[in-house]
Order: sequence, then structure tokens, then C-alpha cells
Amino acid sequence: MKEFVKPRVVVSKCLGFAHCRWNGLTIPDDFVERLKSYVKFIPICPEVEIGLGIPRDPIRVIMHNKEIRLMQPATKSDVTDRMIEFCNNFLSSIGGVDGFILKSRSPSCGIKEVKVYPSMEKSAALKKGSGYFGTAVMDRFAHLPIEDEGRLRNFIIREHFLKRLFTLARFDAIRKTEKMKDIVQFQAENKFLLMAYNQKEFRIMGRIVANHDKKPVAQVYEEYENHLFNALAKTPRYTSYINVLMHAMGHFSDKLSKQEKTFFLSLMEKYRSGKAPLSTDIDVLMSWGVRFGEKYLLDQTFFRPYPEELLDISDSGKGRDY
Repeated sequence: MKEFVKPRVVVSKCLGFAHCRWNGLTIPDDFVERLKSYVKFIPICPEVEIGLGIPRDPIRVIMHNKEIRLMQPATKSDVTDRMIEFCNNFLSSIGGVDGFILKSRSPSCGIKEVKVYPSMEKSAALKKGSGYFGTAVMDRFAHLPIEDEGRLRNFIIREHFLKRLFTLARFDAIRKTEKMKDIVQFQAENKFLLMAYNQKEFRIMGRIVANHDKKPVAQVYEEYENHLFNALAKTPRYTSYINVLMHAMGHFSDKLSKQEKTFFLSLMEKYRSGKAPLSTDIDVLMSWGVRFGEKYLLDQTFFRPYPEELLDISDSGKGRDY
């Protein structure tokens, strides 16, 4: 397996990078801290960037005349236009980026669960939505992995985020070369991963790489990238993982004993019923790959889609990988 490309990730600066919250504090996050050795972070605090200072009076998202505004109740200031200008300028200037980790529930950075109020006065929230910067990010970069640190405490969400992040970073790296051999190899090494995510898109991507119409290489990369975004958009169902595991086992069908096959199938049944993690089946397949010298299988990113040091089975307790 090749060394991992370091993804470029925009992150809320308050998540352990600077004391820039409204109250002058910071909120260190374990996952963000562990990521520091494996990604290139671009820390940003939109509220500081528009001149609100540290510490500062809190801002809130307000529904005013059916329009969402960003207000600072203590000073009765409307900072919406300043935030819009910052979002446009910053997001247009960051160049190639592979993902975002933003502060949960923040009126600027939040992507979900941000309280929207009816006025600047003390009152209950009307509804929940996203912050101004978070909305701008999702509008412009909907094809990229975008999460907040709260959601990333969930194992399924975190796994999906990391797989997308490092896969897209690998593709960004080969796109700079625009060599057909590189995209052919990328498709081959990601075969199992893409099959697990979206078999329909995987087949389309295979036809694009085959390039029977002899399209220019730049066009091949562009078309492939669009379908790669589509393929990785949704978390795979557990049944898709089982299909890939069965496909991988087929590489050893004539080399395994009956007892070995039975053992592996029993492990898959435990995974199917939620009594064992996917990693158990993967470890067995990897051991067979080493034993029988199956380089093609060992090179599959499905078995190591991101650095092993980032694997963490802790979970917030919200479901399994359906």
C-alpha cells in the first residue's frame, strides 16, 4: 500500500487551534487532534475574520421579514453583509480542498442544529438550520465531505468521512498528472471500495477509464471525478460490504479448506447480525492475502482506506453501518 496523500481540510479554528470563541475559550477535540499528523489543516474563524474580536458579544441567526440575518443582539448590529463578503472571498481563494470540519451549532460555522430565532430579543428558537459560513460551504462544496466535530463522534459518520476524505485526496494527487495509467491504476486499487459504495457508479467509472471513444485525458478525468463524487456520496449499506467480502473471498476459493470457508462465512453472519465488526472479516481476508501472496487484493484501498492510526471504534451510540 502506498503512503497516504495528506488531504487539505478547512477546520474551525476554535477546535483546538486558537482561543477564539466568543468567550475567549477554545474547545480541543480528540479526533481533530489525532488528524493533525495526517492532514493539512486550514484553520479559520469567520467571526474573528469579520472583525468581531475576542472576546465578543454572541451573535445569533435571526429570521427577519422571511430573510435569514446574522445579528449581534448586545450591539444591535447586523453583520450579515460582512459575513457574506467573507464567505465569498475566503471560499473563492482556498484553492483545492478535500473536506471541512466545522464547529457544531455555531451561528457562523454550524451545518446542522443551529438555532434560528424570531428576533434579537430573548425568545425561544423558531427552528434549527445551519450557520452562515456553514451554509456557504455546503452550497459551494456539497460534493466534498463536510462534518462537524459533534457528528464525527459517531463511528459510522466518522468512517464515511475518512474514507471519502482520503480517497478524494488520492484522486486530487493523480489528477495533477493527467496520465491515463494513473487513473487506470486508481480505478483498479479502489475497485472493492467503489463496489461497496455504489456498484452502478463503479461500472460507469470503469467505462470512462476504458475510454473506448478516445476522449482527451483531461475530459476523462473530469467525467471520472464527477462520478467519483456521486459514488462516495452515501454511506454503504452493510449488505454491500458483505457482497464485497464474498467477492474478495472468491480470490481464494480454490486455496482454502472447507473449515476455513465455513469459519469465514460464520464471521460474516455475525457481522450481518450486528454481533461482530466489519474489521474482523477484513483482517481474515488480509491474512489470506499475505499467506497466498495476493498483491492485487493487498493493494485494495477497501482494506486500508485511511491511516490505521486514525481507526477508533468509539461511538456516540447512534446506529450501525446500514
